[in-house]
Amino acid sequence: MFKKAVFPGKYIQGVGAFSELPALISLLGRQGLILASPSVHDKVLPGCGVDLRAHSLPVDLFRGECCEEELTRVSEVVRQQKVDVLVGMGGGKTIDTAKIVADRAGIPVIIVPTIASSDAPCSGCAVVYTKEGMFDSVSYQKTNPAVVLVDVGIIAAAPSRFLVAGMGDALSTWFEARSCERTHSPNVCGGYGTVAGFGIARLCYDTLLSYGVAAKVASERHLVTPALERIIEANILLSGIGFESAGLAAAHAIHNGLTALVETHAFYHGEKVAFGVLAGLQLADAPPDESATVFSFCEDVGLPTTLADIGLGTADRQYLRMAAEKACEADQSIHHEAVAITPDKVLHAMLAADALGQERRRVRQG
Repeated sequence: MFKKAVFPGKYIQGVGAFSELPALISLLGRQGLILASPSVHDKVLPGCGVDLRAHSLPVDLFRGECCEEELTRVSEVVRQQKVDVLVGMGGGKTIDTAKIVADRAGIPVIIVPTIASSDAPCSGCAVVYTKEGMFDSVSYQKTNPAVVLVDVGIIAAAPSRFLVAGMGDALSTWFEARSCERTHSPNVCGGYGTVAGFGIARLCYDTLLSYGVAAKVASERHLVTPALERIIEANILLSGIGFESAGLAAAHAIHNGLTALVETHAFYHGEKVAFGVLAGLQLADAPPDESATVFSFCEDVGLPTTLADIGLGTADRQYLRMAAEKACEADQSIHHEAVAITPDKVLHAMLAADALGQERRRVRQG
């Protein structure tokens, strides 16, 4: 294999950036279509400052799950309306659906994230779930999005939990990249990591530690500040390039395992990934001071640090083992870690992270 790195065609970020959408569609094609989540349709588009009718830009409502049934439905809409530029507007599952549909149709996709809850917008891969919400597979597109258009004003107006979840997803970027670098494991785009990919992954982690708390405070008050801008960029751009061009390891595999447990479905991708980071550090025998730093960050911004925080407070070991077994399946990225992987080791790492999280919380609460 060769070293490989991938990037979106354009990345545009700023307050009011959505106004660029009509010109970008004209640059790439003739007939656009926005695939929008219901909340985007009801709350964001009416105040977006762009007259969609004047630009002959129809909107199709995303139905909630990036599953094969929805992919087939949206593909038929694209075909019938002769769409040659698809716009995915919303959260991670809406975005992933748009990416896969555009790839199947052979047309460019513009991604407009309305929350900074994951690193999905910039990537050329997408996660497919069953219609019940269980992880099914990862779909790899031929190219990354043509444009990622990030309107900071829209993201600042969203509930802060989304931004925090995005920090949980971004938190995994450096640790998984480091594991891939140490074990010479392939990255997500089918090659070995580049210096740029590893450097961006590390910058993502450093940005989170420096600006995460301040960004959360700004987000809670719907304020646009430099800290918020930096964290939005870390969650979307740095993490997106970092995970794809450097690689994945334990955290995302543990996330995928946790999706097998129905109690976790009410929690966001990044919230489960954050717990996967904490468990992954126990699995890899991370230095205690490093583990403590990551626990402190999660506590300070409000990310899960115990199983109870992701709905599994009463789960017994046998039930949790289902998640550990799924995380250890042959195609999972957990095998990029330097240690030999077994379901028992993963289960014990999850329980150890939970125990540490509980003990730290007890001490903090006095």
